[in-house]
Parts: sequence; structure tokens; C-alpha cells
Amino acid sequence: MTNMRVKNGLLLTMAAASVFLLSSCSLSQAQPSGSATPSDTASASTSTSGSASSTPSSSGSASPSNSGTTTASGVALCKAGSLTASVDATGGGAAGSVYMKLILTNSGTEPCVLNGFPGVSLTSGATGDPIGAAAARDDSQPVTQVLLAPGKAGFAQLRYTQAGNYPECTQAPAAGFRVYPPEDTASLFIPQQRTACSNTNINLLSVQAFQAG
Repeated sequence: MTNMRVKNGLLLTMAAASVFLLSSCSLSQAQPSGSATPSDTASASTSTSGSASSTPSSSGSASPSNSGTTTASGVALCKAGSLTASVDATGGGAAGSVYMKLILTNSGTEPCVLNGFPGVSLTSGATGDPIGAAAARDDSQPVTQVLLAPGKAGFAQLRYTQAGNYPECTQAPAAGFRVYPPEDTASLFIPQQRTACSNTNINLLSVQAFQAG
């Protein structure tokens, strides 16, 4: 009886092992060769996304700008060191104002460009501090690039309003105008005796953009 039970147990164990092996073979054959498991797919997706985000963006890169020294045509902007400055006050005046031409002449050996508005203020001297407010910009004249060959000049219309027109003006003597060419940090001095207002909220000066002379 005992031997019979042992034999029956061995037969059942062998049968169960056969079924397990057959099932494993079927599953192995059903899995296509080279297919990705769910974990492989997630890994591939993460790798692709990381690669794309680490690629430098061309739109975000910046190259040094030359806009402060040259124009689009490659001609240099006019700088104080190669200019001479003067005023022509024969333009007359009206309603307590004097109109004059602020003239910059190319005294260098290469052509240059005046592009935009000069900076102008009344000052106590060639090396003195500005007095009161700098010239306000008058936009009635469109901004154009003025090409100056050596010896040629461009001008900007400058208006000076008499200080006596402003009762609240704290008057101060000015020895002339300090002039900054467009996009330049160096300046020129034009001797011109005027009366300034030390009040920074009073604009005695206004200036237009440069035009061809």
C-alpha cells in the first residue's frame, strides 16, 4: 500500500513538471524577438527627451553687437575725436526762443555716419558740469543716417528758450554748449554765452535729429 502511494505521488509530480515546462515553452515562443518590455520603452522615452532638452537652442545664443560702433553698411559712427562742432545762429527766433543749427563736421580721414539725436546741455565751461536740464528731443524731424565724407557736415536744429521766460528759473551764467554725438560718451564744447536755469525741471533746450548739411 505504501509503495503504491509513493509511485502515485511520483507520477503526479512528473506530470505537473511536464505541464510547467510546456507552458514556459509556449510563452517563450509567443514573445517576439527584439520587442521592448514596458520598462525598456520607458527608458527609451526618457533618453530621447533628455537628449532633446540638452541640445543648445540657436535662438538663445547671442553674438557680440557692433551697433555701438558701426552701422549696417559697415561705416563707422562719427565720434567726438574726429569731429568739430559749431553753431549757426542766423536762423532767427520767435516767442522768446532762438533757433540755431548745431553743426558737426567730419575732421577725420575716413567717412562716418551721424545717426539720431545729439546730447546737448548748457555748461559752465569746456570742462565744467552741465547746468540744468539737458536738451529735450524734438521728434518732428525723422531719424535718418547722415553719411559724412571727410570735410562734410551734418546739422541738427537746436532751440534755446530765453531763461527770462520762466519766473521760477534760478538763473546761472553758461559759457557754452556741451555736445555728445549720437551713441558717443565723449563730448565737444562750443563756446556760446547764454543764461541757463539751474532748475532741472525747466527745459531751455530742445534738439532735432541730424540732417544732411
